[in-house]
Amino acid sequence: MHKTFLVWAALLGALAVVLGAFGAHKLKELVPPESVATFQTGVTYHFYHVFALLAVGILYAHIPSTQLVWAGRFFLLGILLFSGSLYIMGCLNMSEHVGLRKLGIVTPFGGLSFIAGWVMLLLGVLKKA
Repeated sequence: MHKTFLVWAALLGALAVVLGAFGAHKLKELVPPESVATFQTGVTYHFYHVFALLAVGILYAHIPSTQLVWAGRFFLLGILLFSGSLYIMGCLNMSEHVGLRKLGIVTPFGGLSFIAGWVMLLLGVLKKA
């Protein structure tokens, strides 16, 4: 399982770099500054949780536990829901898809997933201490 998390961390890390470059260079030409800021928040949390996923993968190789598996799953889900929703909301001003603005309701669930991931990481480490 640890290799799966490490592979996901590598792929999502590369994606974070691509999206960060897009947000810093091209997106600011296409949308207002507040939309760029929303997008950048998604990139920031995406990157933070790529590193958390790397930590889970490395820790799982040494102290495997169900809690660490769930930590990794929650971090992946959080990146998808939290950062993914912010990416979409940040880009909405490029299109006429106004109906997607309600997507922001998803963002807090991604935040809760991040919190659950950190709690599970703590429990996984404490279980073996």
